[in-house]
Amino acid sequence: MLCVGGTSGHLQGVVAPTAIATSPLRWSVMLLVCLQLHQLSPAQASICPPGCLCASDILSCTALSLEQVPREMPDSVVTLDLSYNRIVQLEDGGFGGLPRLEMMRIAHNQLTEIQPGAFRNSSGTVLRHLDLSSNLLRVLEQHYFLELSGLEELLLFNNRIAHVESQALAGLGSLRKAYLSHNHLTDFPFFSIQAHSHPHLYMLDLSSNRLPKLPLEDISNLPMAVQSGLYLHNNSLVCECSMYGMFRHWEKRNYTSVRDFRQEHTCLVYGIQKGTVRFFQHGRYFENCSLAVMSQPSLQVKQDSSVLRYAGEPVLLHCMTSLTGQHVTFLWVSPNQEYVAPPGNNGSLKMYANGSLEIMVARVEDSGMYWCMARDRRRQRNETWEVNVTVALHRDGETYEPFNTGFTTLLGCVVSLVLVLMYLYLTPCRCPPCCKVPSPATPTPGNEVGAGSAQSSILTPTPPATTEGPGRKVGTNKHVVFLEPIREQQNGRLRAGPGAGMGHGHLGPGLLLGPEHHPKLHNQSQQKAGETDSIMSVFSDTPIMLP
Repeated sequence: MLCVGGTSGHLQGVVAPTAIATSPLRWSVMLLVCLQLHQLSPAQASICPPGCLCASDILSCTALSLEQVPREMPDSVVTLDLSYNRIVQLEDGGFGGLPRLEMMRIAHNQLTEIQPGAFRNSSGTVLRHLDLSSNLLRVLEQHYFLELSGLEELLLFNNRIAHVESQALAGLGSLRKAYLSHNHLTDFPFFSIQAHSHPHLYMLDLSSNRLPKLPLEDISNLPMAVQSGLYLHNNSLVCECSMYGMFRHWEKRNYTSVRDFRQEHTCLVYGIQKGTVRFFQHGRYFENCSLAVMSQPSLQVKQDSSVLRYAGEPVLLHCMTSLTGQHVTFLWVSPNQEYVAPPGNNGSLKMYANGSLEIMVARVEDSGMYWCMARDRRRQRNETWEVNVTVALHRDGETYEPFNTGFTTLLGCVVSLVLVLMYLYLTPCRCPPCCKVPSPATPTPGNEVGAGSAQSSILTPTPPATTEGPGRKVGTNKHVVFLEPIREQQNGRLRAGPGAGMGHGHLGPGLLLGPEHHPKLHNQSQQKAGETDSIMSVFSDTPIMLP
């Protein structure tokens, strides 16, 4: 027998005749089962609410002007979207029978109240994401999320929340992200966020609210993961040195909440709305603030055992100890074995009554291990704390790098080329030796001819036919002749040179010229007298080879 369920209200099937004849009882049982299946089919089909979209494990009922949560929903739903409706409140047990629900969106409605037990009998341990943003909630009461122990993301931004009860988030042990920005908060129970109650929380967004003053002591006691993800920008904070010191401390730690919204961190000068200051960009208002504010108990932060600072910056070291009370005294020992007690010494180290040590202006010489001792005189107890301080010259990324090797080589080549060009083309001319300026005089014809013949015999390119006597041939040997001033006059006559004697011009070793001894050479010199005058101006002291 084959049984198929339909929606027409009639049983559809094919029955084998042999089966009916052989076993009437068996036939009646199978017929009853088919009738039951046929009756269940229309009910199963009617579970998807009218107007909603049911696709696999998703139920979407957005923008349907719903005023309440649908009564019947498929139990296989994993994602439920009721956004953009007119739902005013979440009633008790409104989400019962949804054991697989992991994500719920009820954003952009008109929610003003969540009744106790609204999430009862639902998948409280399975639900991971709850979006209640853009509603009209005014108060977060402590019973709102008691059943949601597995919730990881809670979106409550863009409501009208002005108050959060101290235990409103107490039951959310798996919470990782909480968004409460763009509300009307004037305070927040920071003390309710503890490492044991919210071990996984790393983002708490309280930006764009109306917080006038921060409980700095409660914030300093928050887990470090929460502090690094605590967003407080765009609030109505009053400008205070203590508040400014806390944000500066977060900036040095490079917290994401400060780094990503640096320009949005503002405060009000004397609480006046028109006196808004972006204190990270305009820190001049806090120039008179000393690091002494960090020594107050409300601002004590956890001190790392290793601190890195840069030259010229102030450094504040906390003496971490469990000893408290007016009978506790503190003592610091610097790396150079110098004992420091309040109020400090030599102007560079300042110590406060609570045990904090401030290095006014850090230097490289201040690097080393700083040792603090706290002593309770009444209970006779001592505790010590060590901090390793490193002072660097420059920050990472600053342009204090040496020249690149390739650039240095190129620069050397260019300089060498310039020097070579200067040597070749800009070498100064060699000045002739200073000589005594001869007095102008008119030489006699005989002397002028003798001088011309001497110069002609020296500078002529072709050797003369005779040298010292008539009929002698030119030898193969050559002599070096040094020119000496021959136009200089002495007693109205031309002087051939020093050591000439008897009026003869001395031109070189073994060569004497004179008109009376060499008449032929005298005649040739007289003809070339004009040429030698022009040639003499070119040569100065260059030796010339003569035959």
